Amino acid sequence: MVIYKYPFYPPLFAASLLNGNPQSCDNSPLFSLTNRKHTPMNQQTQTLIQHYYAAFNAGDMDTFLNLVTDDVIHDVNQGPREVGKAAFRAFMERMNGAYKESLVEMVIMSSADGKRAAAEFVVLGEYLRTDEGLPEARGQKYRLPAGAFFEVRDGKVARITNYYNLSDWIDQVSKG
Repeated sequence: MVIYKYPFYPPLFAASLLNGNPQSCDNSPLFSLTNRKHTPMNQQTQTLIQHYYAAFNAGDMDTFLNLVTDDVIHDVNQGPREVGKAAFRAFMERMNGAYKESLVEMVIMSSADGKRAAAEFVVLGEYLRTDEGLPEARGQKYRLPAGAFFEVRDGKVARITNYYNLSDWIDQVSKG
């Protein structure tokens, strides 16, 4: 597994934690060892996930949706599994109407063969319109740690599974 901080920054994040300085791990034995395992498929997956989140942050839904397969599987946090690009598009339209979000502090990881990836990040958001079954929206701001798991096929995202602590989010918007 190779770990990169977003934006695409080659030093291994874990090595940076070991020596306490994220800028000084280029010569770390851990980085060198891991870097030798870096494969072209892994690099392509890293780039795909970076573009996926860059398009999300830019609000570029055309690019965002072009990065997923037609039969994409979307596992909604604490919700149902949705299948297909049309269902994913409808989900994103609903989300973009109710929430304004930006993802920061991104760390992207992927398997050596590039078939799976994961991302950990922080969601900076504003709750714009009440989402069914959730507290009333009043423009509350929130900061929420989150993560996502991916399967990649033919250079596109074939599965996205998102995780975050819904109770934490509800607590934040209920107080805001």
